Amino acid sequence: MKVGILTGGGDCPGLNAVIRAATRKMISEYNYEVHGIRDGWRGLVDNETFPLSIAEVEGILKQGGTMLNTSRTNPFKDESQLKSTLETIKANSFDAIVAIGGDDTLGAATRLYEEHNVPTVGVPKTIDNDLNGTDYTFGFDTAVSIATDAIDRCRTTAASHHRTLVVEVMGRHAGWIALHSGIASGADIILLPEFPFSMKDVNERLRKSTDAGQKNHIVVVAEGATMEDRDDFITKDESVDEFGHVKLGGIADILADQIEKSVGLETRSVILGHIQRGGTPTARDRVLSTRFGLKAADMVANKNFGQMAALRGDNIVNVPLAEATGELKVVTEALYELTKYLTV
Repeated sequence: MKVGILTGGGDCPGLNAVIRAATRKMISEYNYEVHGIRDGWRGLVDNETFPLSIAEVEGILKQGGTMLNTSRTNPFKDESQLKSTLETIKANSFDAIVAIGGDDTLGAATRLYEEHNVPTVGVPKTIDNDLNGTDYTFGFDTAVSIATDAIDRCRTTAASHHRTLVVEVMGRHAGWIALHSGIASGADIILLPEFPFSMKDVNERLRKSTDAGQKNHIVVVAEGATMEDRDDFITKDESVDEFGHVKLGGIADILADQIEKSVGLETRSVILGHIQRGGTPTARDRVLSTRFGLKAADMVANKNFGQMAALRGDNIVNVPLAEATGELKVVTEALYELTKYLTV
């Protein structure tokens, strides 16, 4: 068999570990021919592929990013891109495509399988941890660890200057990073996309805390959090990618300005941005990525196409791609309720 591997969407720590594990097993155990596809789905649109060997994937386990590079190219953006994608798959005689990515990347893999009979296998990657069908996605643990460390550092400088700091973390529709890093760092207020917030409530909570003697505060906000009185994202850039997503970033600046004006607290904003995506993966993400890669190789061998590797409990299983991409996994109200005992 001849198998193509691609990584799509935002990069994250652990991608190289998946590529390494899948390539090693497909070559050493199944004697498959493995090819890397450059720049996500763009590599199939532009026919940019190259052969992979075990030697080429050695030493990449601990490296962040992806040796295949990535993009937010959508093969279904228009008919010409879809046609080119299907032609490249046929021209290269690919018997299977292993797609490593999040909701958008795997959504495209789902459609290629269901609508065009392309034999696809998915591996769940997103620092947002919002893919349905799997308990965790790799990249999430690393992102939370980075965010928690950053918030801890913000707390020391906030305490030194009697300041309030608003720390913005990633999370478009799901607030898993904000929830976990906020709880882990002892944040005073945590704001998530799942639960629109009131600026009046945030200000009142900070006033009460200040009146009670607290001299510094940390507000953790997911980039996709929204206010109760508006149904759109709060962002400084309205441009969209090929999947129609608005470019987020900047809600922390707006919150900091409003807090300082309304409550009178000296307030600063910190936007962690792509820092959360970079660097080496944690040990947990390295192990999970490796297990996902090995499972993907087995799924190709067993012709489990239209399926995605998933973590259920401590087991790696395969689930339908349609189940994984049908809806997002978001923070439940029960989990968010836990924070009311831990915040101001």
